Amino acid sequence: MPLEAGERPVLRRKGLTRFADDRPRPPLASDSERFGCPPAGWRRRLHTVIFEADTRAGLAFDIAVIVAILASIAVVMVDSVQPLAQRHGRLLAAAEWGFTALFTLEYLARLASVQRPLRYVTSFYGVIDLLALLPTYLAAVVPEAHLLIDVRVLRLLRVFRIFRLTAFLSETAMLAEALRASARKIAVFLSFVLMVVLVMGTVMHVLEGPANGFTSIPMAMYWAVTTMTTVGYGDITPKTEVGRLIASVMMLLGWGVLAVPTGIVTAEMTLARRHNSRARRCPACDTAAATDTARHCHQCGARLPAFGRRTA
Repeated sequence: MPLEAGERPVLRRKGLTRFADDRPRPPLASDSERFGCPPAGWRRRLHTVIFEADTRAGLAFDIAVIVAILASIAVVMVDSVQPLAQRHGRLLAAAEWGFTALFTLEYLARLASVQRPLRYVTSFYGVIDLLALLPTYLAAVVPEAHLLIDVRVLRLLRVFRIFRLTAFLSETAMLAEALRASARKIAVFLSFVLMVVLVMGTVMHVLEGPANGFTSIPMAMYWAVTTMTTVGYGDITPKTEVGRLIASVMMLLGWGVLAVPTGIVTAEMTLARRHNSRARRCPACDTAAATDTARHCHQCGARLPAFGRRTA
């Protein structure tokens, strides 16, 4: 794809081009662009209602779905209370199957109203919609599975898109980008932690032995994990002086275990926030925005473009 005048590519890898002037990435594709919108007919009208919350019918549909999700979660919570379950068991079961049938029809309608249903099925919200249906059907085989119906609460993530809470969406995207950028650093750190757990677990198994509850290396590793995470259930405790010294060191080390990943993600979020600030430039004097929340240029006072828009 040819570059526009004034653009200077500084990195090109796997189709990604980054520019020296730190221009923002193009806005994410809408559901209609990703999954395909039928050109006409009843599928087109159904697509407008289901996937386009900016219409009156679409907003009403999404609000109705959210109310149904909340009601179905309330049914599961009430069903977990034994006195209420014994008294209203049939009513609660009928309500749950009714909600499941409703959500099944909704899921099938979503598949019918897009041109690329497989892409929707494998998308984030598509997977959540499917997971929200499976527990009820699995409960027919495994009764305990009906408690997993609370996974439907994840479907409430759509509330951010339905009501156009763009501030929440931008912060969520920033957090996701920070987690992706810090994934390798965290993986290296966790590998180090696992090595420490393995070594300390082996040492404690040798020092304490089965007589003090350290019956095997995996059991000693379990103790090491609960100690480093400062949980300390107390079901296994060292009895020797050396074992207690090692336990004290691991407890202090646990503070670092909690702090290091937090610092890594925080640093990446700071970089992402700075990038967002630099990505917007004043259309009048070409000065970078001072902060990510600035609305006007701090140099000339001109109004800054919104996130995701290119300057002229």
